[in-house]
Amino acid sequence: MAFLLGVDTGGTYTDAVVLDDSAQRVVASAKALTSRPDLALGVGAAIDAALAQSGVPARDIAMVSLSTTLATNALVEGQGGRIALIFIGFDASELTRAGLQDALRGDPVIALAGGHTHAGSEAAPFDLAGLQVALAGLDAGITGYAVAASFATRNPAHEIAARDLIRDLTGLPVTCSHELSSALGGPKRALTAVLNARLIGMIDGLITACETHLVKCGITARLMVVRGDGALVSAAVAREKPIETILSGPAASIAGASWLTGEKDALVSDIGGTTTDICLLRDGRPMIDPAGARVGPFRTMVEAVAMRTTGLGGDSEVHVTEGLDAGLRLGPRRLMPIALAAMQFPELVHLALDRALASGVPASDGGQFVLPLWAQMPQGLDARETIVAQRLAGGPLRLGQAVQTRMENPALGRLIGRGLVMLAGVTPSDASHVMGMQDVWDSDAAAKALTLFARRRTGGGQQIAPDAERLAQMIIAQLTAQTVDCLLQAAFAEDGRDWPEPAALAQHPLTMAGLDRHRGTLRVDLALALPVIGLGASAHAYYGAVGDRLGTRMLLPEHGGVANAIGAVVGQVQMQASGTVTSPGAGAFKVHLQDAVQSYASRDAALDGIVDALSIQASAAARAAGVEDISLHIAQDITEVDVEGQPMFIEAKVKVTAQGRPRIAEG
Repeated sequence: MAFLLGVDTGGTYTDAVVLDDSAQRVVASAKALTSRPDLALGVGAAIDAALAQSGVPARDIAMVSLSTTLATNALVEGQGGRIALIFIGFDASELTRAGLQDALRGDPVIALAGGHTHAGSEAAPFDLAGLQVALAGLDAGITGYAVAASFATRNPAHEIAARDLIRDLTGLPVTCSHELSSALGGPKRALTAVLNARLIGMIDGLITACETHLVKCGITARLMVVRGDGALVSAAVAREKPIETILSGPAASIAGASWLTGEKDALVSDIGGTTTDICLLRDGRPMIDPAGARVGPFRTMVEAVAMRTTGLGGDSEVHVTEGLDAGLRLGPRRLMPIALAAMQFPELVHLALDRALASGVPASDGGQFVLPLWAQMPQGLDARETIVAQRLAGGPLRLGQAVQTRMENPALGRLIGRGLVMLAGVTPSDASHVMGMQDVWDSDAAAKALTLFARRRTGGGQQIAPDAERLAQMIIAQLTAQTVDCLLQAAFAEDGRDWPEPAALAQHPLTMAGLDRHRGTLRVDLALALPVIGLGASAHAYYGAVGDRLGTRMLLPEHGGVANAIGAVVGQVQMQASGTVTSPGAGAFKVHLQDAVQSYASRDAALDGIVDALSIQASAAARAAGVEDISLHIAQDITEVDVEGQPMFIEAKVKVTAQGRPRIAEG
């Protein structure tokens, strides 16, 4: 018998499952709190609990696969390491395109001469000496580098030269844009490289934590990682290209949803602590986004499932909207629920909440707490960040104690963005504890926090809610409303009819009337035509009302809370290699590969040459990932125009995919 171990690390929980591969059944599953910054604690606790429950010896685990939402959450919440972008051969105005400026978040940019033309010839000599001087002038705190050169997908020489110099001088990770995508569009490639560089430390830490614990357990099986399109890749590939793990957790959840329910056509909605991820399942397979994965405000060049990811989860921050009749809004930032914070720091949380409640007025800091995630803060903090960090050196504080002036608020925001500290505050998880829907943490602390929050005033001077119970109902109702909105947006976008502005349609008065089953002079009905598969640990608590509102079947499978971990081990390895053929002149054809440019005298020879080269590259990568029975799929997109009755070759884009199940040794 062969047993498989799936692990999924989310924002709140790390899940582990043991599957019997021959019987296709779940043997055991377990959860542990995701531990930051030391992810090994949560990973180890989940794996140990699942193995103990299953009774399966470590030597019988034939494959381990890891999925994660950490990269997705980091992009949604604006977190990650501090990086520098090496921008070669671009105009300064191109920094404002594709959201690149927003993605940089003030991190340094080194603009240099160089780059290539569309045909792959050098547009200008690369200023290597200028790069060396600029690197010496960067301040401390840089965790990695992104390198993007003009037309690097036509000739990567300048990116490679920059990468080699940076590695020699700094020893830090370097991401080259041509290694992530073969498509044109320099600023968008640069954006993808920036996000990849920012995520490297986080994903490397997760993989290291998992590998270390597997060795400790005596598990010698190969470790795979789920990519954003649901395919499995080796841990080494995921370390180099962590951007490919964005939507990894959601992609795994789609595979898990199909495996658990047998449904071929459905909307899958996965609620975690930080995000809600929605994808359309058609013919048993997730839809793939041809334009590249979109996470939060960023459109990347990473091929991934067509997932709509929204900052809405069980641990989303609760906001009071402005106006005379103020309402509530959830997310996109994740907080540690007060109920959980009170489990970890009971004296601090209960004492502070009791004092605030005794005062009889709303707390000026909202009853929130600041939790340091690192025992020692890294270098590179500015003066105000240092002041806030020094106050937190002794441990968590009330928000009003950690930040004592308005000028320090942005500093705290930057510390949160870098993943150095975290806020604890009121979340839907707290509301569900007050309503008795959950009881895993400190319900008493949750009730105190909601009582305090309910004292806030609307613009009209009224309390938001009379008590904690009523506020809890309002929070859960808001979570239901925002989940319905997310599902409606996905449904309009994937319907097949060219609906304009799905986001606006989801909130249109006619849509609301249809959901209300309006009966007046008009009769208005609206419902989803597909079932919804609800996944996530809290789906059973929240999603019944969502299905009722949308007039559809809500499927809540038995192991839906660990669907990501299940999906992590039921997928296939898919290794891709892509390149382009261009024709700079009559009788001249160039093959642009990831690390070289080759010349051919004919169209057919160039196409044969690129297919052979890419097939060797993809097959080698699949073989290295443990696939023995490899199938190759070749996709060619050839652009030709008719000139005086004769075809003229313009360009060909070629992609070769090598796929198969990784080798699973029988125990």
